[in-house]
Amino acid sequence: MLLFPAIDLKDGAVVRLRRGDMADATRYGTDPAAQASAWQLAGCQWLHVVDLNGAFAGRPVNEAAVTAILAAVTIPVQLGGGLRTLADIEHWLAAGVARVILGSAAVKNPALVRDAARAHPGRIAIGIDARDGRVATEGWAETSTLTAIDLAKAFEQHGVAAIIYTDIARDGMLAGVNIEATLALANHVRTPVIASGGIGGAADLRALCRAAADRLEGVIVGRALYDGALNIATALAILQ
Repeated sequence: MLLFPAIDLKDGAVVRLRRGDMADATRYGTDPAAQASAWQLAGCQWLHVVDLNGAFAGRPVNEAAVTAILAAVTIPVQLGGGLRTLADIEHWLAAGVARVILGSAAVKNPALVRDAARAHPGRIAIGIDARDGRVATEGWAETSTLTAIDLAKAFEQHGVAAIIYTDIARDGMLAGVNIEATLALANHVRTPVIASGGIGGAADLRALCRAAADRLEGVIVGRALYDGALNIATALAILQ
């Protein structure tokens, strides 16, 4: 499995939220490009970047920070948060983002996902953020009636490159990934699945590998790396 260190952006700074609450943010640095460079130097092969302000605003907000990250690294970057139009998608793909992540748009404008995936094969991922199995949108401020599995299956035939699955209740809480729900999703689709939300240390990462290493493309880790609960070298060694 691949390790995707998370760089979540709020007001130009690197932060981590607890359960998606913008009012409960911990700031870890004011230089996202330097943080991106550090993850690349440590041996990471991908970066996971989220424009948190954009997710709530419904449009890109932290453009300067994302541009700086792209200029600072050579490893691929996947970007989510506030991407709601084909113009936004094409802007960031042209700017050097390897693949964009569509979350709210997958629920509210599925035609956009289908059109983007057709126009840019292998470069469109969907982010499925679930609360009690139901898909949440608009920066997790709203919960739909759609299940995570139903949403994933809806895009199975449209060439989506990956599914990033996050259990909101676990995100930023260091309580371990919801392995059961993540595997349930992965077992219903052929699209590669990336686990997100809850890794608190090496034990959690090992547990995920034992249960799901052959079913998942990778795992996103945030707070545990920033707090020092998980050493980046240890994380990479476990996954390799």
